[in-house]
Amino acid sequence: MTTTYTFDVFCSLDGYGAAGPDWTGYWGKQGPELLDRRLAEYGGAQRMVFGARTYRAFARMLADGSGEPEVLDPWVTRMRHLPATVVSTTLEAPLDWPDATVEAGDAVDVVARLKEESDVPLRSHGSLSMNRALMAAGLVDRLQVTIFPVITGRTGLDPVFRGAADFDLELTESRVLDHHIQELVYRPTLH
Repeated sequence: MTTTYTFDVFCSLDGYGAAGPDWTGYWGKQGPELLDRRLAEYGGAQRMVFGARTYRAFARMLADGSGEPEVLDPWVTRMRHLPATVVSTTLEAPLDWPDATVEAGDAVDVVARLKEESDVPLRSHGSLSMNRALMAAGLVDRLQVTIFPVITGRTGLDPVFRGAADFDLELTESRVLDHHIQELVYRPTLH
């Protein structure tokens, strides 16, 4: 039996995963419903899966706790204390992350094996290029997109789906948080 894999991503309405320095974390749009929802999402047993670039970014932000105030949100702290697998051919153990292991090799092979072996669901927050490859390989069961009500046409960074394959999406869940943030969960299938 295989476990589920969730690709969890934040983005602007125009599909960027981040924006330049004129914007703060969450594009400044977070509220108590979003933060409570995130804490609940990370409350159950699960294993995080990161690519090397995303792991490095999180480790840098969280290393000394001096990052933006949003970094200290309880859901981020909870995420950091979940078991994690970092898929990388450049990083070596030990990692500056509690209960993290490094798996060398192709992400598709690593995640396919993890899906077969894991007793808990798998979740990845970010890791855009890795997750685009996993979607193309049919390994992403849930695509959870949290859309913030901003357009970052001039300052947008990291287009979430640039270079992705074509997919049909079946909406399985939706909610509005804090009256303006949309959380959409889809079941993706290659088109």
